Amino acid sequence: MRLLTHNFLQSNVRGTTKGYPLKIIPTEILVEESPVDIELVRKMLPKLQYSAVLGAVADITDKVEPPLPSIPTELNGDDLEESTLEILHHILFNVHILEGELICPDTGRKFPIKQGIPNMILHEDEI
Repeated sequence: MRLLTHNFLQSNVRGTTKGYPLKIIPTEILVEESPVDIELVRKMLPKLQYSAVLGAVADITDKVEPPLPSIPTELNGDDLEESTLEILHHILFNVHILEGELICPDTGRKFPIKQGIPNMILHEDEI
């Protein structure tokens, strides 16, 4: 699961009103380089909850080798430097959570991540 994917996931357990953002508890992370696409990053930025990106980075930062580059604590406007966009591309597209859990901040419900795929299927009593 890429960190980009994580940004769009939320817990939909019945009665949950604060099921976003999910906390990441990684047990295996892969960093796999990909060609940088600055324009794609520019197009994605308005769709992201940047505070959730910061939270995801905080959740995994001590488990990633090599260490993640620093990102700004907030994004100001559309005039971001290319180096910042390259770093965001790296974090959003190159970091893969292969194994671990996502935890709902409201209910504590754990959603497993196996082979890079988050299982967000609810149990019958949670629907």
